[in-house]
Amino acid sequence: NVRSKTPLGLKAKEYMDKGALVPDSIVVGMVSDRIREEDAEKGFILDGFPRNINQADVLEATLEGLGKGIDRVIGMEVERKELVRRLSGRRVCRQCAENYHVIFSPPMNIGTCDKCGSEIYQRDDYKEETIEARLAVYEKETLPLVDYYSKKSLYSPVDGIGTVDQITGHIVGAIEGRSNT
Repeated sequence: NVRSKTPLGLKAKEYMDKGALVPDSIVVGMVSDRIREEDAEKGFILDGFPRNINQADVLEATLEGLGKGIDRVIGMEVERKELVRRLSGRRVCRQCAENYHVIFSPPMNIGTCDKCGSEIYQRDDYKEETIEARLAVYEKETLPLVDYYSKKSLYSPVDGIGTVDQITGHIVGAIEGRSNT
């Protein structure tokens, strides 16, 4: 929406440019518009949405109005210490925006982009203190969704530790209704 400069995207960009959270009404509007598109008629996956109970309620009402519902909610479970390690290790090139990780995918030469030779750096949102603040917001606003969707028998926890193939297998198993924790 932001890239396409839709009316909702332009509103969202105003908040993003200030470093503020985009209000639920705008985020929900974007998602609502998107799930109404033709390519979503047979189903879709939402990643990172909803982020709070209000968004979940509006999503449910929107889906109900479309004659649809939620099949499964997958929760990737990873210990806080590991999340901080993963997120704080992220690096990005100042020039071409190539992504790196100090442990999982480091550049060939520390501090230099393999792709364009420019400097790589740690964005502010990848710094430990910012990550801890984001996790506190998650615990307050998003974590209650586990109980919300568990009560509806839609929540499936998935172990977020392992190789990409292992975790993918856990997710597929959860979608198919098998336990993967």
